[in-house]
This record gives sequence, C-alpha cells and structure tokens, in this order.
Amino acid sequence: MTNTFNFIGANDKPALLAFSTPEWLEASKAALEELGYKVHTAATHSDFLIRFSQIHYQVAIVEELFAANSFAENLALRGLQTMPMSQRRHATIILIGNSFQTFTPLQAFQQSVHAVINSSEVFLLKQLIEKAVADNNLFLASLHEAQGRAYATASKEE
Repeated sequence: MTNTFNFIGANDKPALLAFSTPEWLEASKAALEELGYKVHTAATHSDFLIRFSQIHYQVAIVEELFAANSFAENLALRGLQTMPMSQRRHATIILIGNSFQTFTPLQAFQQSVHAVINSSEVFLLKQLIEKAVADNNLFLASLHEAQGRAYATASKEE
C-alpha cells in the first residue's frame, strides 16, 4: 500500500468524502473536483472523524450507510451529529442516501446536516453541491461577518 500525501494549501478548497458505494463515491469526487475542490476520501469511521477534526473541510459528504449495515451503525455520521457546532460549522455537510427526499429541510435538520440528497439524483450532484454550499454560506454570512468584526476588534486591542 502506497501512502500519498495530499497537502492542503491556503488557497485550496478541501472536501471530505465517506462512501461505501463506489459509483456514488466516483460521482461525488468528480463533481467536487469539477467545482475546484481538493478531495480526500475516508476509508473508515475513525479515519473520517480524525481527518474532519484536523482539517477545516469546506464540504463533507457522507453516505447514509457508510461502512455500516444500518443507519444507526454509521459512526462517522453519529460523530458529526454529536460534535459541538463550533467544531463543524466550517463545513457544509451533505448526507446522501435512499431514504431522503432531496433538499428536505426537516430531514436535514433531523440528521444535523445542511442538506440531504436522494441517491437517485446523484447525476445532478454538481449542481446540488453548489446549491447546498451557497445556501449554507448565505445562512452563515452574518455569523462570519460578526466573527470577523470581533476578531478585528480584539486584534486592535492587543
């Protein structure tokens, strides 16, 4: 097994994928690369959670049955759901699976993610990712603006 190092630079847009279905993984990877993201793929639940905690990914996409036989066994998703918001606010988190209706806000809220996508719509993934990221950026714009002002004020006082 060869270890490849894929460093993240200051101008990179990192994305993290957690899939068990190879076709969905390839579709997600292709869509993200087309959108200019530098894509990392997690092989296990612990790999996903370690990577997510170490890098501020802009997008994270998780399959509902990633390395699991049932939804309840998806430890990567459970880890995200129990993580404090301050540790995951940097990423737009998307959940893909058969049991969702694409962009249903209540289903996304129930799963503590930004967007859910039905797997039958993977062929539209590039556009769906763009929409999810834009919606999340718009939703958090005032928070990021307030954080920027607070940081600038704190820097001036030092």
